[in-house]
Amino acid sequence: MHFIYIFQSLKDRRTYVGYSHDVQNRLARHNAGQVPAIQNRRPLKLIFSESFEPGQEAKRRELYWKSGAGRRKMKFFFG
Repeated sequence: MHFIYIFQSLKDRRTYVGYSHDVQNRLARHNAGQVPAIQNRRPLKLIFSESFEPGQEAKRRELYWKSGAGRRKMKFFFG
């Protein structure tokens, strides 16, 4: 199973979207500083996740959340 996740930085309130097989492990890796892309925005919290059986569907959904329409919806739902 694949998961789309949205993490929010407790430092600057910005969001980070990605996908993984294990969301909790991914969150732990991000918060441990093992992911350079957002290392300086730690700590992070999980604010949303979705599960998908096929991996391609998860990737499509990730791209949606990273698009302009997805970002607008994210801002509407999560401030």
